Amino acid sequence: MALTLGFTGMDSSTEAALTTAFQQANNRLGNAWQLKSEIDADHVIVDMDSMYGPMSWLRLHAAGKQVIGLTSAARTQANFHLARPFDADSVAALLASVSAAAGAAPVAPDTAAKPAAVPSGMSPSPVPQDLLPEEHPQPVDEEAEAPAPSPRLPASVEAGTLAPTTVSPAPVAATPAPVAEAAPPARPPRERCFADWLAPGALSGRFRFRRAGEPLPLLIDADARQYFSTPALKPLADAIDGVVARDDFQPIDAASWAREIAPLGAAQPLNRLQWFGGLVAGKGELLSEYDPAARYRLGKWPQTEREFPKHFRIATAMMKGPATLEEVASASGVPLADVADFVNASLVTGYAELVPEVVPEPVETQKPSGLFGRLRGK
Repeated sequence: MALTLGFTGMDSSTEAALTTAFQQANNRLGNAWQLKSEIDADHVIVDMDSMYGPMSWLRLHAAGKQVIGLTSAARTQANFHLARPFDADSVAALLASVSAAAGAAPVAPDTAAKPAAVPSGMSPSPVPQDLLPEEHPQPVDEEAEAPAPSPRLPASVEAGTLAPTTVSPAPVAATPAPVAEAAPPARPPRERCFADWLAPGALSGRFRFRRAGEPLPLLIDADARQYFSTPALKPLADAIDGVVARDDFQPIDAASWAREIAPLGAAQPLNRLQWFGGLVAGKGELLSEYDPAARYRLGKWPQTEREFPKHFRIATAMMKGPATLEEVASASGVPLADVADFVNASLVTGYAELVPEVVPEPVETQKPSGLFGRLRGK
């Protein structure tokens, strides 16, 4: 069985580097793979970190392709994962894993690459139980609600006639003085939550985050933008909930740091923890500095977490364009509180942004003509 590979959703320099790494890796594997276009290839590598990568993944996934996500993140929702930065060794390991999953003949031990590492918390791809229901996007019925009927005109106008009326000049009413609208009361400043402290530049150095009664270990390297703790996020919800003070971050010496991170496994990106801090901060409502009636959009595809499967539907709806929270909830079928939490997390990490309303310029009215114009001119 011929194994075919294609590339898409990446810039020319990435594609050139990936082509070189593929050729070197393919030579080690006995040239078992053929490089094809994304249309003809059965397996396609998509740059998930690019602007169009997630949309390419959705299109290829719907077409039944086996998608390989190229990303610097620790996990991906594609069938396979190629970590960035890559080289010939990592590409060879990837091709060997894909070949084994496709049922191809195994590579000789002296030329086989080591199996690709599986992201924490995920089973080897692809298996049916490793795919979320949200990874099979369902079409959104954009016309689920019929538009409200337009108000009816008087019967005489609909019939093309005018009731006989006497036209007389209307009395000129005195224009009332405009009433100044009261400015909305200023919102009180919000107390700092956990996510605020994880913004770049807010902290510097290494810390142990611990408050009274919190048994879970949580160690943060603010300079390296990494943290060490449990692989899952939900167990940390109680530890980071509520108002967080600067004293909750305790400086830690090098010896204690090395000893305490040893049993916690690999480092995780701090942006992931900041995202989770924003998710739990609002408790189902938008944070006070953001307008709940405004429109928001995703500027890039976020790394959705397997612990929150509804977030895939929210992100898909927000990628279509600017929308209010109510519009996103309606399009995704997800409760409004979950949408508000997701938008909070995306705003504090820079994945989402507020889209200001554009006030249309006034249109100069034309002088009326015809029968109505002559009547008004008399």
